[in-house]
Amino acid sequence: MNIARGWLCALPLLGAGLAAAPAFAQTAADSRHARPARGLTEIPDNELGVMRGRYTVGNDAVLWFGVSMVSTWQTASGQTLQGQLDFGFDFSRGTPTVSYRPSVTITAGDAPMPVAQGQRSVDSAGLANVSGMVQSVQVAGDGNVAGNVTSLTVRDGTAPAAAAAAAAAGRHAEAVAAGMSASAGFDGGDARILLQVDGHGAAEQWIRAGSLGQSIRLGSDGQAVSNQLHLELVRQSLPANAALDQGVAQAISLTRGLGGRL
Repeated sequence: MNIARGWLCALPLLGAGLAAAPAFAQTAADSRHARPARGLTEIPDNELGVMRGRYTVGNDAVLWFGVSMVSTWQTASGQTLQGQLDFGFDFSRGTPTVSYRPSVTITAGDAPMPVAQGQRSVDSAGLANVSGMVQSVQVAGDGNVAGNVTSLTVRDGTAPAAAAAAAAAGRHAEAVAAGMSASAGFDGGDARILLQVDGHGAAEQWIRAGSLGQSIRLGSDGQAVSNQLHLELVRQSLPANAALDQGVAQAISLTRGLGGRL
């Protein structure tokens, strides 16, 4: 459940390279000399200095990290609400370039609104206290269809061509009609989509510090609601011989400090 959050939290560091961690070597005890085993011996800083910098990202160098969020709601009376938010980080030119595009639509806004049935309610206040990956469906009604889908694609190739041309037309989009509202965009450092139908519930998606989530709350009958969140990570491909050379170089570096010490 924390995999998606791990990608997002690591995003500012993508493409920055790998830092060498402290390495330890296990020494061997020679029973013939009756010397006690020394256990793990830390490699001194001067040796780490020689090793440091030999580790490269290689064929998983990040070129593009993109997010697509889509929420759709169709009421029992035929109205349709949709919110979409696409944004991405293009690292292919060295300096990261950010693009984003929010959009919302409400159709058949002049049709009669469905009548709220009874005093139905759901309470999702507790979701604000949950961190990591969150998916929630709360329903107080019959004949509803609701679903949350999250996917992650990791591939080698090039950054999407459309990403470079995407224009930041605005950070926020909103539409309101006959007791319905749809909004998509950024609030400070948070990305969010929110669909609401008065007396019937709400559908929401968000990405904020420490949390990525999808929530559907329904207090009516015959509603069809879906949240979809797709993450895409594109890595730079290397020729086969370059990948082999890199693997050999790293294997040689890793042999340092692995020998026994008497």
